[in-house]
Amino acid sequence: MSAGRGGRIRVALVGAAGYAGAEAIAMLLRHPGVELCGLFGSEGKSGAGVRIDALHPRLRGLTDLCVEAASEAAILECRPDAVMLATPHEASEALAPVLCRAGVVVLDLSAAFRLRDPAAYPTHYGFSHRHPELLREAVYGLAELNEEAIAAAQLIAVPGCYPTSVALALRPLVESALLDDRTVIVDSTSGVSGAGRSPSLRSLFCEVSQSPYGVLSHRHQPEMAQETGADIIFTPHLGPYDRGILSTMHATLHEGVTERDIRACLSARYTRCAFVRLLPEGTWPSVGAVERTNFCDMQVAVDPVRRHLVACSAIDNLVKGAAGQAVQCLNIRFGMDERLGIDERVAAHAAALRTSAQLAGAAS
Repeated sequence: MSAGRGGRIRVALVGAAGYAGAEAIAMLLRHPGVELCGLFGSEGKSGAGVRIDALHPRLRGLTDLCVEAASEAAILECRPDAVMLATPHEASEALAPVLCRAGVVVLDLSAAFRLRDPAAYPTHYGFSHRHPELLREAVYGLAELNEEAIAAAQLIAVPGCYPTSVALALRPLVESALLDDRTVIVDSTSGVSGAGRSPSLRSLFCEVSQSPYGVLSHRHQPEMAQETGADIIFTPHLGPYDRGILSTMHATLHEGVTERDIRACLSARYTRCAFVRLLPEGTWPSVGAVERTNFCDMQVAVDPVRRHLVACSAIDNLVKGAAGQAVQCLNIRFGMDERLGIDERVAAHAAALRTSAQLAGAAS
């Protein structure tokens, strides 16, 4: 596949009508290294034939692109270097193999390629996986922990929102053997946008209330266990706000492990990561502090008598939990600054450098 105008990466997006799709479009439009070459409805119909700014008014004045009906031929006709799939799991499972065979880099925001065990799909996602070979090839797109593999991947399985908030906090601790082998308890609350844009009674403004759901049966539990290496008991909650996730994790530490050891482990792992912030002692994460950003904020506390760890993390489910992470993976895959399109300050700095270089060239 050839790069677009000015050497930019040509990117198409399928699933443009949804919340995650809208977030991704906004980022790709301001990305100096990307040419957004096509927008498609999920499953060939959602929003097809409609201007994207009619579906998402916040995009007015930024693009006049229309949403096309999704088909393999239509997507490939726009000659993308990469395709983002913000689609239902079954749609991604059908489209990704075709796009990969055509040499396109696929970033899938669904769960179609996150789990390595094909036998888990009928139980947790209600369909039998037809491409188990791609489950072995797909790279789990948790940018801070799998950067090297992402940089060479053909198919990137962008993590789920809940698992992102949990794996970033827990996996370094598991890998460093700081946790006892006992079960980790995870309680998370997500804003209503986590349920998607399709209306339902429980997500209506007058109906939404703080409440648990999917108790001991949520489909993200096996993904958390797979990516943390811990035995996870997970209870998700619906929160009466539009976006964001707050996760609280409880674990038992090995004898002699201190809070200083936990902080040192996380600090060493994330000190050079642009989007993970280990907060100062005594400052706890909040949904409001990460809203509309790609940051994951985290904090820890230890009861030394009980050897009990409390870890807390917060992300925006539509950004670090979906579109922002996909753009971060896109940047890593194509050798660009991972902040481009996500942090507008980086794009402004890059533009200023280009302008300076052009002026210097003209002067010489």
